[in-house]
Amino acid sequence: MKDRFVGSIEAGGTKFIVAVEDVKNNNVIAKDRISTENPKETLKECATFFKKHPIDALGIGTFGPIDINKNSRTYGYILDTPKHGWSGTNFKGFFEKELNIPVAMTTDVNASAYGEYIARGKNETNTYFYVTIGTGIGAGNVQAGKFVGLNNHPEMGHMLITPYPGDDFKGSCPFHGNKCVEGMAAGPSLQGRTGIPGEKLSRDNIVFTYSAYYLAQMLFNAYMTLRPDVMVVGGSVLNEDDLVKVRKYFDEFNNNYVATPNLNDLIVMPAVTENGSATLGNFEMAKAILED
Repeated sequence: MKDRFVGSIEAGGTKFIVAVEDVKNNNVIAKDRISTENPKETLKECATFFKKHPIDALGIGTFGPIDINKNSRTYGYILDTPKHGWSGTNFKGFFEKELNIPVAMTTDVNASAYGEYIARGKNETNTYFYVTIGTGIGAGNVQAGKFVGLNNHPEMGHMLITPYPGDDFKGSCPFHGNKCVEGMAAGPSLQGRTGIPGEKLSRDNIVFTYSAYYLAQMLFNAYMTLRPDVMVVGGSVLNEDDLVKVRKYFDEFNNNYVATPNLNDLIVMPAVTENGSATLGNFEMAKAILED
């Protein structure tokens, strides 16, 4: 049996992480970071990487919205997105044509949720929820090993929320202002309130309390809707210490309404280190289409 290799693209608003895994040994043999520029330039750089490191199948987890309806004329396209120049990009089709290989594609957060499902033992009796808080906010859900969302994927980052008492920020979301969790808790909202990038702020700054409060609302709403067994919080805005506040607010919102697992076990940081959940998920999606 010949050696097989699978590829991963984690497509973000500021960077694309590309990687190749040796299927037989489960080793990452090549990896690179490509700046997110215009589609023509960025996708060409990705293709060049995979031509240097040939693969048999590719898994893509990308910013959205994207068309996941297999019966749609624009299946595999990026739809109308705030990311300038990317609306209408035939993402999946480009790599199928350029590399002549099968391609699996989903949202970046779905890919991360799938990676966490794999890393946590591929337990098909559990539901895994993953949320990332960075430049934007998005969430994915894996139930019984399958993504939730058939013809369209969730857009939970734009879930409506109630402002924290005294938080008069107008919000950074161009669509919903201060009414959605992304507009009030994502990275741009930290700088929007203070004029300072979030990574340069002291961790005791109240903006992190705001973000924890809004994330807790999102998690509570998701828990009431999906009843996941594990809720994983990724991204760069909140850390392990912030999750103490998140769990506290979640508990207050629930107010003993439904029984939950221990919140230290329910609301957790990623099992995959170095923000690698999406890459792992992409590798596994690529392996799955090789086996079909």
